Amino acid sequence: MKKLAIAATFALGAAMLAAPAVDARTRLTGEQQLAKMLDGREAGKPVSCIPYSQTQNTTVIDKTAIVYRVGGTLYVNRPTNADRLDNDDIMVTKLYTSQLCRLDTVQLHDRTVGNMWNGFVGLQDFVPYRKAPAAN
Repeated sequence: MKKLAIAATFALGAAMLAAPAVDARTRLTGEQQLAKMLDGREAGKPVSCIPYSQTQNTTVIDKTAIVYRVGGTLYVNRPTNADRLDNDDIMVTKLYTSQLCRLDTVQLHDRTVGNMWNGFVGLQDFVPYRKAPAAN
């Protein structure tokens, strides 16, 4: 009986140690996350500005891109120094017009350290992705 208890303890310990390794293997890279988000969509011609007032939500993909949803369209922006992007940062965007445009900057603030300034990224062209027409 004692051997069974010891074996069960070892098995539980091994399972607990293996859990982080499983999580590490299943974690998607930024490019994989973006590809998953854009699955079933087709890229359109890049545009230099989008109507910020119509933006419904924004998704930051670590070290890869910022995705803006406007209606049914996802606009992907791969900013300069995208390696600064962290989905845990707060983005602060100062607009000078009603549009968000290429060359605008987005400040990044670390939400875990009292909203401390964490750098910025410079926006590039926005690539629209729309749902692909259904195949007949």
